[in-house]
Amino acid sequence: MSHLIHKHLLISAKVNSPPLFNYSSDKLNANIRKLIKNIDMEILSGPHSAYCNEPGNEGWSSTAIITTSSITFHSWTESGQVELDVYSCREFDINTVFQWISQFEIEKLNYKYIDRELDFKEISSDSFDIWSNKKIDRIVS
Repeated sequence: MSHLIHKHLLISAKVNSPPLFNYSSDKLNANIRKLIKNIDMEILSGPHSAYCNEPGNEGWSSTAIITTSSITFHSWTESGQVELDVYSCREFDINTVFQWISQFEIEKLNYKYIDRELDFKEISSDSFDIWSNKKIDRIVS
């Protein structure tokens, strides 16, 4: 068995275009599958997506089990909040994850990238107080 590495990316973003009620679970599932493919991972189960219509908590949630761990996505329609966790026992390019989440028109983004192998060591403590295309260009390039 190869050495497992335990990388965990947590993203919290305020967005201008969160997925709305009519987004559809099929569309979100396809979108999560695209993210998984783009970070070169393999699906073990899912994605499984559903819309919550509970007042004050309206929004989409999705989870996928990948062969190296999991991906979880949550959004809130009213507040435009989006949360994304990508946890893998194999390396992945966080820039690709930032490109994927930018489809929701990010206004503000904060993230933590953690190495969970030995402790919960932060790999990067950068955060974005105000999102701009200039900042995504620095990340993506």
